[in-house]
Amino acid sequence: MVTKEQRRRQLAREKFERQQQRRTAEHSKARRRNAVVAAVVAVVVAAGATAYATGSLDGKDGAKTDAAATPSATTPSKAPDPCAKPGAGTAGKQQWKSAPAMAVDKSAKYAFTLQTTCGDIAITMDAAKTPATVNSFKFLADKGFFDHTKCHRLTAEGIYVLQCGDPTGTGQGGPGYTIPDENLKDPAVAKGTYPAGTLAMANQYNAQAGTGRNSGSSQFFLVYKDSPLPADYTPFGTIGADGMKVLQKIAAAGAAAPDAQQNTAPNATVVINKAVVKES
Repeated sequence: MVTKEQRRRQLAREKFERQQQRRTAEHSKARRRNAVVAAVVAVVVAAGATAYATGSLDGKDGAKTDAAATPSATTPSKAPDPCAKPGAGTAGKQQWKSAPAMAVDKSAKYAFTLQTTCGDIAITMDAAKTPATVNSFKFLADKGFFDHTKCHRLTAEGIYVLQCGDPTGTGQGGPGYTIPDENLKDPAVAKGTYPAGTLAMANQYNAQAGTGRNSGSSQFFLVYKDSPLPADYTPFGTIGADGMKVLQKIAAAGAAAPDAQQNTAPNATVVINKAVVKES
């Protein structure tokens, strides 16, 4: 006998997968269009061009946030902005051709602090479980990649996450390289639920097509309420109690209607003024 709760979770997953398929198709179309544009530019200026596109809980860069493919859209709502104005500065545009060489201590834990306009969000990352992910995030934080970037997506229906890590603020950006999936067998997410307080990678994995593995880049999502998701998104950190209060404040302000990329931006002005990663 299927319970009402089991049915709700099943419907949420099915909706999630349908939206992921649509987003993957949109990205394929965009990549083809960008390739044509790049070819024309190459003819005109006798130089090559590289186009990057990233998704949303699909975290796509170069080839494919996360945040994962598109989780279900948020019901538009509006509340007073609980956050301060962003600090002076603009998001950078750095790009790298490959992931950084391993430089973190794989036996250590690292503190990842997001100094946002809504308050500080402190996160603990375990390099033993996710060395490539922690190494990448330390590299990007040290380079100032996340500084002055906007968290571009809040979902409050089906799954409950805030997605960040894209310097373009559109769900289409990244650092130019991808990193492998890690820690997908962690007992915390193995049963199809990402618990509140989880920090996880966005990527472009499509379960039905079997494509998009190892496609994470810089986009990540913060889970503010238990969310039914398959264990396809690298869980690599745990959010502290004070950080959860900040997330709850952001979630309470609601989200806007979907934009052209199907992002439902938070009504709160969530900007990462600075991101810091240090060995703890």
